[in-house]
Amino acid sequence: MISKVKNAMSSLVGGIIPHGHHHQHPQHGAAQNGGADSLPPRFPYGRPEFLDLTPELLQYSTEHASRPVITLKRDSRLPWRTGYAEVINAGKSMLNEDQASCELLYVKKLSSKQQRCSMLLEDSGDTTGIPIHFWGVFDGHAGSGAALAASKLLHRIIRDRLCDVAHILENQNSPPPICLAKNGSPFQAEAKKGACLDGEDQDGPLDEPRFHMEKDISVESLVMGIIETAFRQMDDLIEKEKESYSISGGCCALIAIHLLGKLYVANAGDSRAIIVHNNEVIPMSNEFTPESERQRLQYLGFLQPELLGNEFTHIEFPRRIQHKELGKKMLFRDHTMTGWAYKMIVEDDLKFPLIYGEGKKARVMATIGVTRGLGDHDLKVYNSNIHIKPFLSCCPEVTVYNISELKHGSDDVLVMGSDGLWDVTTDRDVADAVSTFLSGREPNDPLRYTLAAQDLLMRSRGVLKERGWRLPNEKLGSGDDITVFVIPLAGLELET
Repeated sequence: MISKVKNAMSSLVGGIIPHGHHHQHPQHGAAQNGGADSLPPRFPYGRPEFLDLTPELLQYSTEHASRPVITLKRDSRLPWRTGYAEVINAGKSMLNEDQASCELLYVKKLSSKQQRCSMLLEDSGDTTGIPIHFWGVFDGHAGSGAALAASKLLHRIIRDRLCDVAHILENQNSPPPICLAKNGSPFQAEAKKGACLDGEDQDGPLDEPRFHMEKDISVESLVMGIIETAFRQMDDLIEKEKESYSISGGCCALIAIHLLGKLYVANAGDSRAIIVHNNEVIPMSNEFTPESERQRLQYLGFLQPELLGNEFTHIEFPRRIQHKELGKKMLFRDHTMTGWAYKMIVEDDLKFPLIYGEGKKARVMATIGVTRGLGDHDLKVYNSNIHIKPFLSCCPEVTVYNISELKHGSDDVLVMGSDGLWDVTTDRDVADAVSTFLSGREPNDPLRYTLAAQDLLMRSRGVLKERGWRLPNEKLGSGDDITVFVIPLAGLELET
């Protein structure tokens, strides 16, 4: 087993990464679907519905040689005048495995029948209720199935969960009730009436500290929790539906929601979002990789060593250990440590490290380069029965930006992009590029933000030359799928 992993990693170090930096062995991931190839796909492959591509344009979008930039049609309009652009990879996968969503939904109190229904609510076209704007970037790996499913369903799951608490959102100045009855209405314990607990005398005085140790929960925290649980529900739904449908691979998920004057950005994976306000950069997400989540991964391996399959060690060393170094001391780092110390090398340390490589080449179990996302339920270490899913989290990090508290101009934007955009550029470079571009366009230009998204994308893709796709500085451009949203923060005003 170890020799197989060594061979896999030698290919990685040599730069032979057939499926980008997310997966080391996409072929094996496809083979692990357990007969899923004979099942129908949950959703047929396509590009985002808002692009409204003809079959000819859909085929055109898959050309790896020319890598055409796909943008909104001239007469198309997305909410908030949102700009969008995408491009396929340079050949690492047959299809563009990124997906995207842009939706305007409405939250309102559910009927009793709807509350009892366990299915996702259908989109009725009803425009009454609290509006929510939703944007999503789903960066797929080892297939497009999980990204497709998330792009079609995650916003509906979030909308339905928000509908469960619509009456609370309508009174956002009041804290959410601690407890809800089965019908969703606030449930008040009969404390004032002397409700008895543990056989206490109903007429006796209440234990004051006991009944007043309640945490102050804000509506903002409630929305954050709903988004977090919706990601879990989406991940569980993918696992459940894999019994009946073919849903390949997994995906990183980055979403933004505008609700009641606040922008909620949730990220699980290595996509990224930044706000550019007055030409200043406000990071709205962090990337979750084997390096950034090293201690969490090591701690899980420490607590449940059976997950390592007797082939991996959770301890990190600066390099692979040789057998002749047994008994000597070497620098190491464990789950409790941010620094390094020395330890005596024992036989168990010769196992392959749980986390191996640096930067974009860092992998969990020599297989996957991201540690949060949706799907990947069948993913195993190459040519083994060791499951990797226990080390992958579907829980997003949610960041909140209060749009209503600040004045935003037409050049202030939220930029959301899959990692293909950010692999070859920085937050500052993106902010400078988008600010420079927008300053040269008329504020009322309907294609202003789509052209800005296209400009950002082309800067990361580069130009095709004899030695591949190159940036102006002759460094390699991004060979990955690239998806970009440019969303004006003054979008509500622009629509009026």
